[in-house]
Order: sequence, then C-alpha cells, then structure tokens
Amino acid sequence: MKIVLDTNVLLVSISSKSLYRPIFEAFISEKFELCVTTDILFEYEEIIKKHMGETISDIIMQIIENAPNVSWITKYYKWNLVKNDPDDNKFVDCAIACNAKYLVSNDKHFNVLQQIEFPKVTVLKANEFKDRILS
Repeated sequence: MKIVLDTNVLLVSISSKSLYRPIFEAFISEKFELCVTTDILFEYEEIIKKHMGETISDIIMQIIENAPNVSWITKYYKWNLVKNDPDDNKFVDCAIACNAKYLVSNDKHFNVLQQIEFPKVTVLKANEFKDRILS
C-alpha cells in the first residue's frame, strides 16, 4: 500500500512513547510504501531538526533515505488543490503522482480534498491510519 505521510504525522510517530509510534514501526517493518519527493524530505528534515535536534533528524533521515520501502516520486504537475496553505500541496501532488492509497495527516487544510472529485485523494487522520495498520 502506497501512502504519503504529512510531516506532522511523521513527527508524532517517531518517539517511542507516542501513541502514534505504531505508524513509524510499521514503516520500519515495511508494512507500507512511503512515497516522498525531494521537497517532502527537505521539510521532514527541517521540522524534525527544529523539534528533536540535529542528531535525531540525521538518524531519521538516514533511515528514510535508505529504506527499501521508500519510493522517490517526481512530480510533473502542480495541482494547487489546497488554497489555504499552498505549502501543503507538495503532499497532495506526491499522493496524486504515485497513486497513493492514503495521504495521512492531521492537518485540517486537507479537508478541502473531500469535496474534490478529481483527482481523488483519500486523507486519513493519524489515528485512522494507525487503526488500519494494526488490524
């Protein structure tokens, strides 16, 4: 199953004490394919470094960059579907380009995607995705 993880979900899934840790563990166990673009990786690195420090950021980025279940996606079109936070479009565009089953995010800006019929992007909250991978 191909998915795109918004940075907010990746960030809260890293800590071993987090309720969302099963998401990161499922990634490590190769239970899903994580689709990323260069833009997404830069954001991951920046936000993890800001919240957890450079050492943790370097470790997490090494894990992601070397994982066999990561697909590097090239976007050829910018859909600009998220108007309230244009920076979020990198995740939507990646999800469309790789035909992801889910875009996993707790960001309310993605709610607009529920009203867009084409291209269809299914957004799950972190707790919904966690429940699916645990069942």
